[in-house]
Amino acid sequence: METLGVAVAGFGWMGRVHTQAYPRVPHHFPQLGVRPELVAVADEVPGRAEEAAARYGFATATRDWRALADDPRIHAVSIAAPNFLHREMGDALARAGKHIWIEKPVGLTADDAAAVAAAVRESGVRGTVGFNYRNAPAVEAARDLIAGGELGTVTHARFRFFSDYAAHPEGALSWRFERARGGNGVLGDLAGHAADLVRFLLGEIESLVADTAVFVPQRARPAGATAGHTRASGGEMGPVENEDYVSAQLRLESGARAVLEASRVAVGEQNAYGFEVHGTRGAVFWDFRRMGELGVSVGSAYQDQAVSTIYIGPGQGEYAAFQPGSGTAMGYDDLKVIEAYRFVRSISERKSYGTTLEDAVAAARVLDAMTASAEQRRWVDLTSANISM
Repeated sequence: METLGVAVAGFGWMGRVHTQAYPRVPHHFPQLGVRPELVAVADEVPGRAEEAAARYGFATATRDWRALADDPRIHAVSIAAPNFLHREMGDALARAGKHIWIEKPVGLTADDAAAVAAAVRESGVRGTVGFNYRNAPAVEAARDLIAGGELGTVTHARFRFFSDYAAHPEGALSWRFERARGGNGVLGDLAGHAADLVRFLLGEIESLVADTAVFVPQRARPAGATAGHTRASGGEMGPVENEDYVSAQLRLESGARAVLEASRVAVGEQNAYGFEVHGTRGAVFWDFRRMGELGVSVGSAYQDQAVSTIYIGPGQGEYAAFQPGSGTAMGYDDLKVIEAYRFVRSISERKSYGTTLEDAVAAARVLDAMTASAEQRRWVDLTSANISM
């Protein structure tokens, strides 16, 4: 089996998820004939990279991600560092000839995402982005239903990404809440996923109008390095500089309408992500927390038409690589294994599978348009070349 040397830059929760996904690729997809090998891990927090290497078997640990660019053993790098580092790291590693699997939102703005996309394109490497929810077999099945005309003509849809990870007032004022390092807050964190699902399922967005809000305006500064959603109390208070909440109305190029809503401070909501899509003859519903199920209403009744629950199984998406029969639940980490597989396959076959940096640019343009709309209190046209901020 061919070996592919991989590295992980940034070892918070997402770096760990990437690390755990790579060794599972040949388990679930042996036909690929490629085995990712964990070569190096980089994280600037003292001791974190060494701990990761000891736990997961990386050959090398370093505090300097730049060392990855010069290591001939490394063919591909996962970039799971904070948002403000995405552009510098993505550009440098791609131009060093490394294939990159980079987490969304790929920088702070669409310009950042476009710069990384250009580096990937000009260097001839492969790049993929962490829009993992489109990898759910149920989501791919929903896309097939929509594309096959089972719902008739799509009329309107709702995409909802609610979480409570920042709802606690003692949540530490980490980089996530700073404009210069965390970008546009919940837009880049959750609304970017929703924007990608809109495009994946329904096509391009023509224009939008958005509103944003900050509901927890101050938080305590942490005493040291943070990982995940650390709490802090008693420290110096500082301002939350980016958005806790966004809602947007979308007009799609198809003529359909959609509502997109995201919150990181929704008390009582734990990863409540999903969508509902309505057409002239039917509807489809998906909830991430019941990832292997679709609610489907199709037929010719129109009024009082029943909704059936369909359990996803082999033949839909990559489900068969994990389970032999319908109704056995998959998990979040499985979606990242699918993402890792498609990334490695893209490298092996020199052809893109799954998300690309162009998808990251498109989603980032939607987020920039939301920011501009909220600031200027107007509809923003996404078909124009530039979005005035």
